[in-house]
Amino acid sequence: MFDTKEDRKKMESVVERFDNEMKKVRTGRAHPDMLAGIKVEAYGQFMPLNQVANVTASDATLLMVTPFDPTNIKSISEAIRGDQSLGLNPADDGRIIRVPIPSLTEERRKEIVKNTAAKVEEAKVAIRNVREDARKAIKIAAEMGEDVKKRAEKEIDELTKEFNDKIDKAFKDKSDEIMKI
Repeated sequence: MFDTKEDRKKMESVVERFDNEMKKVRTGRAHPDMLAGIKVEAYGQFMPLNQVANVTASDATLLMVTPFDPTNIKSISEAIRGDQSLGLNPADDGRIIRVPIPSLTEERRKEIVKNTAAKVEEAKVAIRNVREDARKAIKIAAEMGEDVKKRAEKEIDELTKEFNDKIDKAFKDKSDEIMKI
């Protein structure tokens, strides 16, 4: 019998990565994960923001960034301002960086949904790649009979559909959240 546990784990990791990407997508409310992709030049190298500062959401429209070392405050502000996809304008008082989250326009919301749809397609391609690897493994398995191979292929197709549906549901939920004013 062909075991699909490994393929299930691979597909689950794809969905998990996709969910993590969805957390980074801006929805109009302040969330610390919005700044997760920011790289800050500190101590002569680029480091993730969470390694040089603590990010918290004080309310729905404001992120607070507290640097571990106050000498990095300028480079943190520049890194946040430099990420054009976020469109944020941080302000610092020498100790804390305040990042106001402006409300999204209808046009910007549609653009964010469109960019998110590209991430959906990447996740689905990764799921299809897992499916194709499993199908190749089924084809080269000499000890399996034809009927067992057909059943295994059907099982892999069902897994693929299940995980594609999970991705579609997560995208629909995120799209609704983005478009909600």
